[in-house]
Amino acid sequence: MTSLYGLTPKQLSEVAESLGWPRFTGTQLTQWLYQPPFAEIQDMSNISKARRELLLSMFTLGRLSPKDSRVSRDGTRKYLFESPEDSAVFESVSIPDQQRHTLCLSSQSGCKRGCTFCMTARLGAGRNLSVGEILSQYQSIPEHAQISNIVFMGMGEPLDNLDNTVAALEILTKVCGLSTRRITVSTIGILPKLEQFLDATTVRLALSLHSPFPRERETFLPTEKLHPARDILALLRDRREDKRRRITIEYIPFAGLNDSPKHAHELVKILKGLMVRVNLIPWNAIPGTTLQSSDPRRVEAFRAELERGGVPATIRVSRGPDIEAACGMLAGERTPS
Repeated sequence: MTSLYGLTPKQLSEVAESLGWPRFTGTQLTQWLYQPPFAEIQDMSNISKARRELLLSMFTLGRLSPKDSRVSRDGTRKYLFESPEDSAVFESVSIPDQQRHTLCLSSQSGCKRGCTFCMTARLGAGRNLSVGEILSQYQSIPEHAQISNIVFMGMGEPLDNLDNTVAALEILTKVCGLSTRRITVSTIGILPKLEQFLDATTVRLALSLHSPFPRERETFLPTEKLHPARDILALLRDRREDKRRRITIEYIPFAGLNDSPKHAHELVKILKGLMVRVNLIPWNAIPGTTLQSSDPRRVEAFRAELERGGVPATIRVSRGPDIEAACGMLAGERTPS
């Protein structure tokens, strides 16, 4: 049966109308599904018993609960979800901080893009997550009410699941009440899906770059060959309607590969004309690769060089590496028994 959870307000109103009910029943369903107190179908008290019974005969609720969780020494918590239909697994990461509480969501189970520094890429293509599977990562965790920021930086490439990502963003912002300024979607940049995404939503954007030189970037992100970073940056530069959209450039410095002053100078050059901030991300080691994280002093020198060139830059603090919850480490693994 079809799940109600994950349907947009418009789709829920269409369900109501298809059953001969008034459209406001769709609004009632929307509130029960996405606003506290969340309810099972049989507990939706302002919908008549006869209508609830009909819904139960045609739909399941469809909200998933975590199958497993792990807690890091730094307070980060990683949740594992599993689809009851095909056993696909995916993870989200809850990151408490003094001033904010960030939730990192997945958009896919696996990823086909083959980035050499990412554990999720080792899983292969997997599949797209449904809207309900994306939203379950947010609304079914115990600390749901404390979440202040959401980042689509977990498993998968959000633009490869564009329709479901946009639908989830619509519900998060228009129904759940999260500000678009507190949601960021991270992508390696897939043209023309990036333009479609920018047209469909006003949330913040993070672009994974990792090298200013095309051939070198291609060794980290094979998609560079099909979707060059320079074309992506040109698109962002030319979109006047996005002048107020916050854009972050994600950059992992690898020892001896992309952390030199030459790289910093070229990065300043290719980012000219863009209102961006560079986020320097410590690499979290994964097995089976010769990559090494850049020395912290070298990363700081790289940051200072960007700042001298007029590009604001920050160094991210890695959270949850001891439970494989940090950036690039998600692989949908259960806690060892």
